[in-house]
Amino acid sequence: MGLVIDTSALVALERGTGLSPAGLPVHETLTIPAIVWAEMMIGVFLADGPVRAGWRRGLLERVKLAVGVQPFTAEVAEYYAEIHANLARAGTMIPSNDIAVAATARALGFGVLVGPRDEAHFRNVANLSVSVLSTN
Repeated sequence: MGLVIDTSALVALERGTGLSPAGLPVHETLTIPAIVWAEMMIGVFLADGPVRAGWRRGLLERVKLAVGVQPFTAEVAEYYAEIHANLARAGTMIPSNDIAVAATARALGFGVLVGPRDEAHFRNVANLSVSVLSTN
């Protein structure tokens, strides 16, 4: 099984928690969902200057080169709709971008890798394995 990387894990990387692209789990196949790439690119465009923007972009490009970005396909969209409907019925809705992360994971048969502070709401998605990034 592999893991899709949630924004929270990439933010931990960007904030210098001692991680590097090489420090991501190597025992798993890793990839970035397209929505996570978009969320991280927002940080590039909102950076407080061109140096910071360039640094962020460079880090993200290195991670992308190492693990790739998964597109939001028609198959992912169907999983998105199913997960959304199940969460709505249960009254346990999570942020829509995180539904897209979970749907990408489901389409690939992967779990989700979240940052060291955890993203417990992913556990509302039935049959989704959630791994918490360790900074040790």
